[in-house]
Amino acid sequence: MTNFDESIQIFVPLKVRKQNGRPKIMPPATYLPSEDRTQDPHILRAIGRAWGWRRRMEAGEFNTVTDLAKAVGLAERHVSRQLRLAYLAPGVLKRLVYKREVPAVTLLKLTDVAALPWHEQPERVFD
Repeated sequence: MTNFDESIQIFVPLKVRKQNGRPKIMPPATYLPSEDRTQDPHILRAIGRAWGWRRRMEAGEFNTVTDLAKAVGLAERHVSRQLRLAYLAPGVLKRLVYKREVPAVTLLKLTDVAALPWHEQPERVFD
């Protein structure tokens, strides 16, 4: 896991609103979707959840992924893998969220790619 003191903060102007009691990530107001490009909502939701988990861990609410997994009622392996999404390169996040690119990418592939250095991630996701 990355040392949190060395982490880089990025700010993406998204709105989060609740829909059916669950948070939903909304794109910026200036975003105009094209009819042929929509992002898998499961991917966006997983990224949002991973960032929430990361913030909770950075705040000291949980000391280990095991503690976090128990608190959210999910398997440690699942939480550990999904938590990687909070470490996707800013360029990858921007393309997934703003441009709503629909690459042939799965959540599993994104979690694998998130473990790579940032400069290698875009080519592995979008090429």
